[in-house]
Amino acid sequence: MTMKTTLTQMRLPLILNATKHQLAGGLVLLAGLVFSVHAAHAAEKNAATARMANEIVLTAGSPQVASLKVEAVTEIPVPVTEPLNGKIVLDENRTARVFSPVAGRAMAIKAQVGDQVKAGQALLVMDSPDVGGAVADARKAQVDLQRKQQVLDRNRMLMEGGVLAKKEVETSQADFSLARAESDRATARLRNLGVSTAGNDNYALRSPISGTVVDRKINPGSEIRPDAADPLFIVTDPTNLWASIDLPERDLSRISQGQKVSVQVDAYPDEVFSGEVKTIGVMVDTSTRRIPVRCVIESKGKLKPEMYARITPLDNSRHKVIRLPNSALITEGLYSYVFVEERPLHFRKRAVTLDVQRREYATVKQGLQAGERVVTGGAILLNSDLSVNK
Repeated sequence: MTMKTTLTQMRLPLILNATKHQLAGGLVLLAGLVFSVHAAHAAEKNAATARMANEIVLTAGSPQVASLKVEAVTEIPVPVTEPLNGKIVLDENRTARVFSPVAGRAMAIKAQVGDQVKAGQALLVMDSPDVGGAVADARKAQVDLQRKQQVLDRNRMLMEGGVLAKKEVETSQADFSLARAESDRATARLRNLGVSTAGNDNYALRSPISGTVVDRKINPGSEIRPDAADPLFIVTDPTNLWASIDLPERDLSRISQGQKVSVQVDAYPDEVFSGEVKTIGVMVDTSTRRIPVRCVIESKGKLKPEMYARITPLDNSRHKVIRLPNSALITEGLYSYVFVEERPLHFRKRAVTLDVQRREYATVKQGLQAGERVVTGGAILLNSDLSVNK
């Protein structure tokens, strides 16, 4: 055996041993790589599963879609008190309560509740002896004035001719002045009633302002008295209303003139109307310990006088929060969630942090941005469907 062959035989086991070690290392590396890829896929799959667990996609025309109410959330100033009880009332600056200035009997009703009337338009025609007497007094006063004028002119001519004493002229002058005063009084009375001397016993009760007739308390043939407790008609502008609050004395320091308020009524539970504090009473009611507050509101043509309202004073500072109705919240243990519409018919369940929760609404500190669309009606239904799909 040659030296070269011997060396080759000696190296062969060494080479084979090294190859085995390299192969084992490669297998370990390959296994680690496969495990890493598998773990990454598993993590991605778990993440996708988690995402799917909090998402629900509806189809157009499904029954669930018809039962959902989705609204874009907005930021509002922070409420400074609990909602206060109040009611919607007429704006007294744009309201006329029409009484009759004379007694009489109703003959014809010219305006019904809900009618639009102009200033000076007749609301009621009545037969009034008082008006007939006022017209007769005015005519009599005018005749008497003319007669006293003639007597005065004649006595002046006689005095200038030396036939009559000056004393008689002075007496005639006094009588004429009294007759003119009486004529002016009778004419002013007719002017206030809107009647001329050519009138008769008929009297038309007219609206002093333009607006809508919101109340009528007179029927044909009814007796009318000028000292009646209730107005015959109420005419107002129903698009301008006030919100009235009986403010508890303890909350007076939180209210100021010009402060913004939000108003909610039972007729539109999911709608918030904006307003502003107009006047604050100067005295506390001794029996209720409350202070009257009047707020000007934007009724949007929806609010009606005498509606009960929940009025919340707001903080005028720049700090704002997102307010949601409680119907939008899903409470699970200590956590609160909402459904956010990310795309049409695609909803995601998202955790939110609440700032304050009241009886009917809550303010959100974290988890939502202004402008996002949130399910405010039907959120419980979506959550049930989501639980079933899991």
